[in-house]
Amino acid sequence: MSEPLAERMRPRTLDDYVGQQHLVGEGAVLRQMIDARRISSFILWGPPGVGKTTLAQIIAHKLETPFYTLSAVTSGVKDVRDVIERAQKGRFFNNASPILFIDEIHRFSKSQQDSLLGAVERGTVTLIGATTENPSFEVIRPLLSRCQLYVLKPLEKDDLLQLLHRAVTTDVELSKLNIELRETDALLRYSGGDARKLLNILELVIATPDNQNTPNIQNTPDTPDTPENPEPPESPDTPRPIIITDDLVVSRLQQTPLAYDKDGEMHYDIISAFIKSIRGSDPDAALYWMARMIEGGEDPKFIARRLVISAAEDIGLANPNALLLANAAFDTVMKIGWPEGRIPLAEAAVYLATSPKSNSAYLAIDEALATVRQTGNLPVPLHLRNAPTSLMKELGYSDGYKYSHDFPGHFVEQQYLPDDLQDTRFWHAQHNSPNEEKLYQQMLRCWGKRYEN
Repeated sequence: MSEPLAERMRPRTLDDYVGQQHLVGEGAVLRQMIDARRISSFILWGPPGVGKTTLAQIIAHKLETPFYTLSAVTSGVKDVRDVIERAQKGRFFNNASPILFIDEIHRFSKSQQDSLLGAVERGTVTLIGATTENPSFEVIRPLLSRCQLYVLKPLEKDDLLQLLHRAVTTDVELSKLNIELRETDALLRYSGGDARKLLNILELVIATPDNQNTPNIQNTPDTPDTPENPEPPESPDTPRPIIITDDLVVSRLQQTPLAYDKDGEMHYDIISAFIKSIRGSDPDAALYWMARMIEGGEDPKFIARRLVISAAEDIGLANPNALLLANAAFDTVMKIGWPEGRIPLAEAAVYLATSPKSNSAYLAIDEALATVRQTGNLPVPLHLRNAPTSLMKELGYSDGYKYSHDFPGHFVEQQYLPDDLQDTRFWHAQHNSPNEEKLYQQMLRCWGKRYEN
């Protein structure tokens, strides 16, 4: 049996690799590492079908180093340790570390991820992980700190078209056929930036039995088949044409019970529309996009996680209860599962969409982070420092600190920021909700002029 088209078309070199030029193009970070033949451990984060596994295999081939693969779906701690032991025994002095590729690393438990730490730290293996989930949530912090993170993007239209034309002209099977890509919009729409899905759809459409009897397109209404204008005979060596049109693709996919998105968008596009609908205070649109995700088989944890983020980022201090409700929805979904879990998720989505909005906390932490990056490690004022030893007390640690609860209203004015930043403001209230206005008025009572603008 022939391999699937997507596997036959898997690139073997970077020159054949399609997309991700921000990582593998000339002068890009991964290209430089590969050309230097020195690879450090990293995690590839991106949607399905954008070349994560292929990139790992190309790197291993280029470096001519042993390549071990584990699937987080089927492998346990014992499998991880076995691979690490084999890698350690098979490594020769001064040779590049063997590569351990773990697909869907986000499915590894904490103990499985812990079992990797020592080998990655010592360089016994070079870890390449692939994940479709945000590593910040799914990969333990110690492992994440030992790896670089590279984000892969959905393939763009030009990338997909290049892949299509390469498939019909160079693939060992398709090149034997007479394929005409007359229209490609439906192919691109249903693929949603996923190269594997694109090639699977193309193979499906071409393999449909009635495509073997596609009418010869040499006839036109201007040249009917008559004794005077006989149809030109077909060359016995030329297969009848297979004409790819949008209508043909749509009809074939409608007849095939495959789990394609309703309009071909990647779930990243749909979740973006979902979050923007909540931010834009449109509960109906939020429910529609949530329904699209549910119907498409999206992981309910992914939806719940985005609700929690939206509650903090977009509703924030305008309605602090939103974060509580979003967290409660997340917990409830984990307890009751599907299909009932759709109800608390919908409740949270409607509540968030209809709540007043504020992103003041989101803007404040980003401004504070930018300041830290710009100013570096400014010293903590002496009166704020901890003084657990007599030596520290002699050095002035904690000297002059005023305990707020000893003063009227549980507040006393003193300096809390580093000397170089003592007049800096990060949080700026947004006056569009009673909740946040109440917090702002409290700051005015405490700090006076500092919060007057």
